[in-house]
Amino acid sequence: MKRILSLPGKRSLVLGERPLIMGIVNLTPDSFFPGSRAPEPEKAVERALALLEEGADILDFGAESTRPGSAPVDSDEEIKRLIPALRAFRARSGAVLSVDTRRATVARAALEEGADIVNDIAALSDPDMASLVARSGAGLVLMHMLGEPSTMQANPEYVDCAGEVAAYLRAAAARALDAGIPEDSIILDPGIGFGKTLEHNLDLIKRLYLIAECGYPVLVGLSRKRFIGQITGKPVEQRLSGSLGAACAAWMNGADIIRVHDVGETKDALRLFISCLPIREHPGRAVRT
Repeated sequence: MKRILSLPGKRSLVLGERPLIMGIVNLTPDSFFPGSRAPEPEKAVERALALLEEGADILDFGAESTRPGSAPVDSDEEIKRLIPALRAFRARSGAVLSVDTRRATVARAALEEGADIVNDIAALSDPDMASLVARSGAGLVLMHMLGEPSTMQANPEYVDCAGEVAAYLRAAAARALDAGIPEDSIILDPGIGFGKTLEHNLDLIKRLYLIAECGYPVLVGLSRKRFIGQITGKPVEQRLSGSLGAACAAWMNGADIIRVHDVGETKDALRLFISCLPIREHPGRAVRT
């Protein structure tokens, strides 16, 4: 289904016509995939421009690692890492920019530098985030996370993982609407790997249509994550092929945006996958519409 995602400055993104690719730009020294790290502004700009060349539709800048077991950084450090890179990139490109943060102070600084989307992994846990996004006109990603990054993988438990995550995200979207954030600015993310076991992650991907049925576009970030290594037996550096398979499954089951480290390869894999599908209905979407 075609939808328009509203962004600041009367800009927008069209979703539903094809998978959109969000390229990851990590301004951290400790993100779980070393190949994505670009802690200096110059390196971050180089990586972002390269991802655009590969076909990224959105660039997601993040300055705090949220890998399982990671320790938080304070907002001052996050801003110190993030803003010089955003400013330098905005001087070179008008591409759609997302900022991956759970803090309203960081989001505010990024929006002032021209960010278009706030990718909030804590789904408005910061009490100032909703009103900030409402005033800015930015897009908002609401992600499900069980606990904190430092402890989320200790012993995650669900009775019905996909159903519970869908309910959580539906409630988060309702809070966003109550704060004045327009319906056409909201995206939902089930939070693959954020407080989930292998079985939970597979359940979410298989039943991603439950998230899509909440009525909002769906973003999925599964690139090179641990569950892929658990299935393939491969270290993070060798998880590209597994990531491509998972990306195709996610799109098939209802994802609109795929967040990845490897933009060109993902774009090619999805293009071929979709081109080879028969024309038929699927719980997540109508294939080959």
